Amino acid sequence: MKTTRFVLLLAALLCGPALPQIPAQRSSLPADEPSPARLLADLSHGGYVLYFRHAATDFSQNDEKMTSYEDCAGQRNLIDRGRAEARAASATIRELKIPIQRVLASPFCRTVETAQLLFGKVEKMQEVRGGPATPPESERYAPLRKILATPVAPGGNLVVVSHGNPFYSVAGPPYLAEGEAAVVAPLDTDFRIVARVRIDAWEAFKSVAPK
Repeated sequence: MKTTRFVLLLAALLCGPALPQIPAQRSSLPADEPSPARLLADLSHGGYVLYFRHAATDFSQNDEKMTSYEDCAGQRNLIDRGRAEARAASATIRELKIPIQRVLASPFCRTVETAQLLFGKVEKMQEVRGGPATPPESERYAPLRKILATPVAPGGNLVVVSHGNPFYSVAGPPYLAEGEAAVVAPLDTDFRIVARVRIDAWEAFKSVAPK
C-alpha cells in the first residue's frame, strides 16, 4: 500500500504543472556600452539619470552610533582622497558642459558632501536610499526604482547620490565602486543601464569633447 501511494504521488509530481522559472538576476553592467564620444553626446542632450555612489570613505568608521543624519561624527565619512576625486570630477563635468537639473542625495553626511562637492547643490531625499530593512525587500527600494524609471525631460540630467546597496538591490551586481556613476536611461516602467563611469574616468571624456 505504501508503495502504491508513493508511485501515485511521484506520477502526480511528474505529470503536474511545471514549476515557474525563476528569472535570472539582472546585472548593472551595460549590455552594449556606447563609445565615450557617443555617451558624451547623449549626456549633453540630457534625459538620463546619473546615479553616483558616494566618494571614498573611511571604513574604520560606521553608522552604528549616529543619533541623526546631521550627526556626522557618528557616521562613516569621506576621506581626503574622496573629496579630492569629487572636486576633480566636478571640474571636468562642468568643463564638459553636461547639463544637470536636480541633484538628489541620501541624507547621510557622506552622500550630501559628495553631492555638494560634485555639483554645488543638493536636495536631501530619503527615497533614494531606501526604506526600513523590513520585508518585503522588493518594497524597500520601490521609491528608488520609480525614480530611476521616471523619464527625465530633455535638456538636462537628474543626479542621484546615494549608496552601493540600494543600487545593487534594484539594478543588480556588481557593486558600484565608491565615487562611480551609473548612467541610467529611464524607460517609464523600468530602466536600462547605459554605462558606468569611475570617478577618475571623467577626465578621459575631454579628448572626445567637441572643440
